[in-house]
Amino acid sequence: MRNILDQLADAARKRVERQKESIPFGEMKERALREPVTQEFAFERAIGAGGIRFICECKKASPSKGLIAPEFPYLDIAVAYEKSGAAAVSVLTEPEWFLGSDRYLQEIADTVHIPCLRKDFTVDPYMIYQAKLLHASAVLLICALLDTDTLKKDIEICDRLGLSALVEAHDENELDSAVRAGARIIGVNNRNLKDFTVDLSNSLRLREKAPDSVLFVAESGIHTQEDVRTLESYGVNAVLVGEQLMRAADPGTELKKLMGEV
Repeated sequence: MRNILDQLADAARKRVERQKESIPFGEMKERALREPVTQEFAFERAIGAGGIRFICECKKASPSKGLIAPEFPYLDIAVAYEKSGAAAVSVLTEPEWFLGSDRYLQEIADTVHIPCLRKDFTVDPYMIYQAKLLHASAVLLICALLDTDTLKKDIEICDRLGLSALVEAHDENELDSAVRAGARIIGVNNRNLKDFTVDLSNSLRLREKAPDSVLFVAESGIHTQEDVRTLESYGVNAVLVGEQLMRAADPGTELKKLMGEV
């Protein structure tokens, strides 16, 4: 039986093929390469600025939780994150399971002054060039979907565009692949995208195995200030938090709680 990650990847491939009918790959690449680099590698500079940093997510729904935010004032949410001290905003653009949109990303990136991550299932270099034109500062590359050689090539494309690559791993083998591909930022997803189980200790275990030189991001399953402190004590550079913030009546205040400021 095909797991949800396989289904997400298949849907992303079909989506890209449809988009190529409107803007062919060559044209998308040319447009992206012409786009000026205003803040080169802004995402990695933001999350590597010292202490534990927060990447806060704008997410309307997810495959595991269904509809999370029926009302979704995404610009207000992103501005609240920025005002409350977020280092970056993660914006879901996957339209079927997460109810995301490229438009959300571009509008948020054009509104806030902190870098934005395009959170999607990158299965084609087309999506990296597209992210540049949507004014993202970073893209997500998932080891479970991309072999080491492909990761390396995708990171090289990001470098050429001035984008950061958040390379996501879930286990030791994927961590090794990310390192061999030259990832400078490695995110460890505490949620297994194949069965949705969550284990925060996954980040703690893999942080000890990752090179000290990489920026390390813990993703998913972060609910309390104590969780944040534990991750920071293991040398985690940043946390990516979504559902905990999106379910809060006031996402900005909830972020301050996680930071220990409220």
